[in-house]
Amino acid sequence: MTDAPVAELDLDTLPEQLDSVAAERAQRKRQLAVAFRLFARYGFDEGIAGHLTARDPEFPNRFWVNPYAVHFSRIKVSDLLLLDENGKVVEGTRRTNKAAFAIHSTIHEAREDVVAVAHAHTIHGRTWSALNRLLDPIVQESCAFYENHVLFDEYKGLVLERDEGVRIAARLGSKRAAILRHHGLLTVGRSVGEAAWWFITMERACQMQLLAEAAGTPRVMTAEEATLAARQFGSANMARNNFRLLEDLIVEQEPDVLD
Repeated sequence: MTDAPVAELDLDTLPEQLDSVAAERAQRKRQLAVAFRLFARYGFDEGIAGHLTARDPEFPNRFWVNPYAVHFSRIKVSDLLLLDENGKVVEGTRRTNKAAFAIHSTIHEAREDVVAVAHAHTIHGRTWSALNRLLDPIVQESCAFYENHVLFDEYKGLVLERDEGVRIAARLGSKRAAILRHHGLLTVGRSVGEAAWWFITMERACQMQLLAEAAGTPRVMTAEEATLAARQFGSANMARNNFRLLEDLIVEQEPDVLD
């Protein structure tokens, strides 16, 4: 079953990265700023909480992140900060959220394949995290996380020290997402578009399972059904295409995001 061909949508093949460092850096920063605007539209903002990061293509030990206390809906490309491996701002004039460095730096360090990390305090993600469970494969889209997410079953308040970030990274392993107990969701990707889309999808998966279980007992897919759906809806290229659709909308409607 796992080696058999599966039907796929006829989508454009979008590259993970562009050819030049300058072009790739510009794309990552553009998509990062756009992702914040999208998160604001979806209500993924919660005061000063939440952060998305993108590894710099030239300096892999550094990453771009949102400035502290700037609402997601107002973030522009020029607002983004570049942090070094010690958490020092090496490009930009604002400060950043200490938790952003504690969580994201350890994941970027542990996973060379990860370009972007997304974490926010969302309603359905936090609600689901309180149940101390993994998501079940009950709808096709949620199968993007079938055998591809973990539960971080610790809680010690705000993540302000790297040692807890190290434990989160270790628990995440090679998976694309984590449910942080009593905290929320975290997703990663080989591009900013992937990480952001997986986060949007995972938040919706939490919402759908909460709704389904409130209405009754949802049918859980068989392993064969879930594996098939995972191969189709867990496609990184599909994630990039889905994000590009939303990116085009934001750029058209909120062109100041590129300032």
